[in-house]
Amino acid sequence: MGSVTLSGDVLTVVAGGPLRGELRAPGDKSISHRALMLAALADGDSHISGLSDGADVAATAAAMKALGAGVAPDGEGVRVSGGRLRAPAGPIDVGNSGTSIRLLAGIAAGCPFTTVIGGDASVNRRPMDRVAVPLRLMGADVDGADGGRRAPLRIAGGELSGIRWTPPAASAQVKGAVLLAGLFAEGETVVREPIPTRAHTEEMLAAFGADVRVAGGEVAVRASRPAPFEFDVPGDPSAAAFWLVGAAVTPGSEVTVYDVYRGAGRDGFLRVLRRMGAEVSAVPTGRDRVRLTCRHGPLRGVTVAAREAPDLIDEIPVLAVAAALAEGPSRFEGLGELRHKESDRLRSTLAGLAALGAAAEVDQQALVVHGGARLRGGSVDAAGDHRIAMAFCIGGLAASEGDETAVGGWGAVATSYPGFVRDLARCRT
Repeated sequence: MGSVTLSGDVLTVVAGGPLRGELRAPGDKSISHRALMLAALADGDSHISGLSDGADVAATAAAMKALGAGVAPDGEGVRVSGGRLRAPAGPIDVGNSGTSIRLLAGIAAGCPFTTVIGGDASVNRRPMDRVAVPLRLMGADVDGADGGRRAPLRIAGGELSGIRWTPPAASAQVKGAVLLAGLFAEGETVVREPIPTRAHTEEMLAAFGADVRVAGGEVAVRASRPAPFEFDVPGDPSAAAFWLVGAAVTPGSEVTVYDVYRGAGRDGFLRVLRRMGAEVSAVPTGRDRVRLTCRHGPLRGVTVAAREAPDLIDEIPVLAVAAALAEGPSRFEGLGELRHKESDRLRSTLAGLAALGAAAEVDQQALVVHGGARLRGGSVDAAGDHRIAMAFCIGGLAASEGDETAVGGWGAVATSYPGFVRDLARCRT
């Protein structure tokens, strides 16, 4: 049986033995961010349970408090007292959370005061013009570093008008920012998506009473506010993906993850795993939840088209690990957006695969993994990216028995899944 040890910022995995067990993934990060923001906009008290316990969502909660919402523990969740936003006393720091800063920009654009929002070095390198441009067109004054293309952003909001906007790159964060700003705007705000992205913003706006419509590849909102709500956040499919791939590639394994969100746009990795030949079952356990089980078995290479990429943007690194162990090559197309995540995730994935003895290359915006690898232990730099860290922990588990893999920069995992090592230990006993 292999072992796992965490020393400082390095997780060391010794391969050997299967993954077996049942666990609940942490609360969905994308949904958690939006639940906190919509509760802060609602006029009254909302109760949210099941929130992600990662640092990214904690940053959003702190930002809502800085803008005047009450956010306090209440039983097994939090109570948010919203509806009375005010100018923050100082700059808002979102840490490593790109979702927080982009969605918050939309809210700040609608508020009649100035908000400064920044983050850590990674967030401050990420492109912000994709939200700044449409918010300026709506009437907000948005400035920032590098001519407004980078954070920290300074947003003087209020007096917005609706626009029709087609994002130049598929992005649920950009769509969400424009729709949130549209809640404050005169007239209708429309976002058109040639390639659909995660629908959390529009689904939650509709569920909580805002004036939103979805039709023909467009999402439109009018000035409105959510009503106070009670909401339980389902488990995160992107977190569940690590355990399902881990079971698929580690001999003798069988892992079940329950209470996982099953909405549109979040099951892309399941479709890819099944095309690869993985034995994955999905049993619905509620309107928006599913119980997922995966067993070890042989995998084959696949081609993933660019139109599928928005549904896989968070799971590509761990799917690349599965592809390395599959029979035959795999090709993942349309991955340009991965250049702008917590790390250059294409480069980080390539480096991780090479460190464990797999052959892969980037062909324009596609990742090609040659397959048939016999993974070996190695040293992987997570490059400040939580998904790279967890993906190559799974890769280390699937290396030759007894091989040791060291994943440096493990602290990044706290942004989304601080209980990962605990859950890994649970599945290896």
